[in-house]
Amino acid sequence: MIFEAGQRIVFIGDSITDCGRRDVAAPYGSGYVSLVRALVTAAHPQTRLTWVNRGISGDTVRDLRKRWETDAIGERPDWLCVMIGINDVWRGFTGREDEAVPVDEYESTLRDLLTGAVTATGCRLVLGDPYLIEPDRTEPQRAMSDRYGAVVRRLAVEFDAVHVPTQEAFDRALAHTTPTDWADDRVHPNLPGHALLAQAYLTALGWQPDA
Repeated sequence: MIFEAGQRIVFIGDSITDCGRRDVAAPYGSGYVSLVRALVTAAHPQTRLTWVNRGISGDTVRDLRKRWETDAIGERPDWLCVMIGINDVWRGFTGREDEAVPVDEYESTLRDLLTGAVTATGCRLVLGDPYLIEPDRTEPQRAMSDRYGAVVRRLAVEFDAVHVPTQEAFDRALAHTTPTDWADDRVHPNLPGHALLAQAYLTALGWQPDA
């Protein structure tokens, strides 16, 4: 596992990260963040890591920019885990086109935010892909989502970040299942869907129960 004893791990993103962390499931949420924390803590209690969830439902990169100084840089992370982009795409398919974020703006904004965090804190980055739980790669929203995922892959290389291929994880599962096995709306996972995300994160982080 790449985390070292005493480090501070901060997750930031949209509703997939939030997952009730500000109310009924405070402070970690009931989704993948909580699962990653629980499994790493159970396997490696001696590391005494600090975990912080700063997801907010509905966020795009524009929203992250507004709160980045407080919720990302201000948390002084050793590791900053960012998964954002689903709403940037989705808004364009739900009658809220003015709130959708074009892919060029998405890339430039996310690059600026990551640069600011690394410069200010020296943190390492973990970047998760935006995804759509849809097996047809020609379906318009899925095709658009893949363009944003390609941005994250490029930025992961650029920043020497840990890359979490969440779309690939769902695609492997969809070879044997249907989208509704994982989410009612192709976006917000049920518990198995969050477990799949957690598994993707743990694999990328090099986690093993006894290592």
